[in-house]
Amino acid sequence: MGTELFAGRMTAEAEGEVTVFLIGMRINRFRALRSWLPVFKAMPRMLRELSQDEGSGMLSYQLLFGPPRVLYVVQYWDSHEKLLEYASAQDKEHRPAWAAFNRRIREGRGKVGFWHETYVVPAGAHEAIYLNMPAFGLGKATGVVPVGRRGDRAADRLSLKRA
Repeated sequence: MGTELFAGRMTAEAEGEVTVFLIGMRINRFRALRSWLPVFKAMPRMLRELSQDEGSGMLSYQLLFGPPRVLYVVQYWDSHEKLLEYASAQDKEHRPAWAAFNRRIREGRGKVGFWHETYVVPAGAHEAIYLNMPAFGLGKATGVVPVGRRGDRAADRLSLKRA
């Protein structure tokens, strides 16, 4: 599922629980390269590592920019347990990057900001629609199907697993 456009109304094929992880940085001082550039460079290594490991639990990710200062990644995981497992794994890219970031943030005195949010979304509590789009977001992570297969209205798609 690359850049192929899916004509008409599509929805994400996801039917179970979904974990959505948002992580980002805010460049507070553009000239302070030593504070924010290492943070910026660490994320591609982690995304590459996760993408190459089918058992990692990360289903897909999307890079987003909030010009002129904010960069973030939306990640879709098959479980929050696998996300937490990766975050604490001693032999993966995250731990050394996190340790280095903590050192830099103390030294940087506010030159770079960091944030993350985790949402564990129960089955039946997520809904998506894509109109004349390539696979994107949750649809990229789980595949897309015609809207009618999961209900024509958002309320139908949200209630499929609750009934």
